[in-house]
Amino acid sequence: MEGKAVKPSRFKSVCVFCGSSTGKRNCYRDAAIELAQELVAKRLDLVYGGGSIGLMGLVSQAVHRGGCNVLGIIPRTLMSKEITGETVGEVKPVADMHQRKAEMARNSDCFIALPGGYGTLEELLEVITWAQLGIHDKPVGLLNVDGYYNYLLTFIDKAVDDGFIKPSQRNIIVSAPSAKELVQKLEEYVPVHDGVIAKASWEIEQQQSPQQHQQQVGFNTTTLQTEVAL
Repeated sequence: MEGKAVKPSRFKSVCVFCGSSTGKRNCYRDAAIELAQELVAKRLDLVYGGGSIGLMGLVSQAVHRGGCNVLGIIPRTLMSKEITGETVGEVKPVADMHQRKAEMARNSDCFIALPGGYGTLEELLEVITWAQLGIHDKPVGLLNVDGYYNYLLTFIDKAVDDGFIKPSQRNIIVSAPSAKELVQKLEEYVPVHDGVIAKASWEIEQQQSPQQHQQQVGFNTTTLQTEVAL
């Protein structure tokens, strides 16, 4: 008996932000494996922060075992195996954390955040801010494992209520308790363009000088040229 065909995804690669720890509860580990299995089922490649420890390691190893491509982007200073473990798949060393985020974004079609700590939250909020500014219109999803992100979502709703975030921009983030449901929501996501920066398109530019390599994210409109330095 033939298996049910999987509908082709609109995405080719997914950037996953998650903890370099596995957390204290088994549900976080289970969610990481579930997400990896969903990516493999849809033949989606993984872009992540490199290494093999914590939830990052669980996701990357499972996706790699499933036969999909894995791209780990990691600052050179963190490449010691004693710090991050050994990255599976392709490794792309970068100069610093800022360049890491820019390269992760450039190489992916959407973003998913599993549970994590300060680093996961910082990466997540930056790509949300880029969407708010019109730098990209890629979907951003929260895998809200057992309510892990409930307080963050409550904070965002409070910011909307008190006038710090536009109601339309609340829809930048989609969330779901399971990987399958979240990926489906990301597939169905329609970006809302509310005129923050109209018709913006973004690109990565590498500017080199004798002293430094400066990574920048640039975006242009028909009447405005802006560069957001990372």
